[in-house]
Amino acid sequence: MKAMILAAGKGTRVRPITYTIPKPMIPILQKPVMEFLLELLRSHGFDQIMVNVSHLAYEIENYFRDGQRFGVQIAYSFEGRIVDGELVGEALGSAGGMRRIQDFSPFFDDTFVVLCGDALIDLDLTAAVKWHKEKGAIATVVMKSVPREEVSSYGVVVTDDKGRIQAFQEKPAVEAALSTNINTGIYIFEPEVLDYIPSGQVYDIGGDLFPHLVEIGAPFYGISMDFQWVDIGKVPDYWRAIRGVLMGEIRNVAIPGQQVAPGVYTGLNVAANWDKIDIQGPVYIGGMTRIEDGAKIIGPTMIGPNCYVCSGAVVDNSVIFEYSRLGPGVRLVDKLVFGRYCVDKTGAAIDVQAAALNWLITDSRQPPLETHPSESRAIAELLQESPPSY
Repeated sequence: MKAMILAAGKGTRVRPITYTIPKPMIPILQKPVMEFLLELLRSHGFDQIMVNVSHLAYEIENYFRDGQRFGVQIAYSFEGRIVDGELVGEALGSAGGMRRIQDFSPFFDDTFVVLCGDALIDLDLTAAVKWHKEKGAIATVVMKSVPREEVSSYGVVVTDDKGRIQAFQEKPAVEAALSTNINTGIYIFEPEVLDYIPSGQVYDIGGDLFPHLVEIGAPFYGISMDFQWVDIGKVPDYWRAIRGVLMGEIRNVAIPGQQVAPGVYTGLNVAANWDKIDIQGPVYIGGMTRIEDGAKIIGPTMIGPNCYVCSGAVVDNSVIFEYSRLGPGVRLVDKLVFGRYCVDKTGAAIDVQAAALNWLITDSRQPPLETHPSESRAIAELLQESPPSY
């Protein structure tokens, strides 16, 4: 069976991570989000998968290749052009990307599934497709019910008592919401739906195609299902996803590595004297990371591979990406460190290089910079506060 993963977006709400990593490649304890989606599709018999790519397309293509090692077949539809020898992404929108593939050659010739490439899900796709066919639908949106106080963060779907979609509300106020069912970005389509998508132009599934299907009275349905859906649309969502995995709250996502102490997991060849480190799980530490004596790590925390945590550093409820060096005396509480950026759990970021703090948080492959101890303490205290947005 055939499916499509939407992977062309720039992921602006997940910056700074998506400056160098496309959203589908964002790692959940070293494993890209999209890899979990491939495993789900394969388990339900979807083994021919199209992926539209644009922003940082080569990162996705170079990792997944033809899909052979994941037990599926993958092909890519690049949306963009070459300017001065460089690939420049020009996404066509989710629906426009589908139509581009079909215009190239009629790939979608039977019922197919479309998934956004930025969520962890454990949906029974087989049951959803069965329901879709029983309804005789041309398109079906898989919905999930959320508490009413959360509806303003999502696109709300309004259906009648038979499941037929009547309207959409984009992030409505709580008091204005006509439903608590939200659009999860998981869709089931018949090939005929492509007749309603114009060729060669930007066209969105949610913003353009779906309103049109409602307007013309097409057989368009929504099914609310009980499944785990962890959307990684913004930095705080990513934060919660990592915490959820470490706390054992997300199904089908295991903590990798070996357990070296209660709640403490590591990759290969981590250099640490556990008797001289104050560590409280759940914690994951990637391979070839060094933790000096006297460091303090409080979970839930993830420290990526090839990091260096100096003596006296404190890492509390934080996510540290690979090749990060945390200097002596730095205190990171509720922070995400990604390259030259330090981000708080609301998504506000500080560029440590621009702020002249790159001696405190830097690349572990560089020699450490010297600084005066009193200056170190003063700047370290600044990082405990919520940094301004840059």
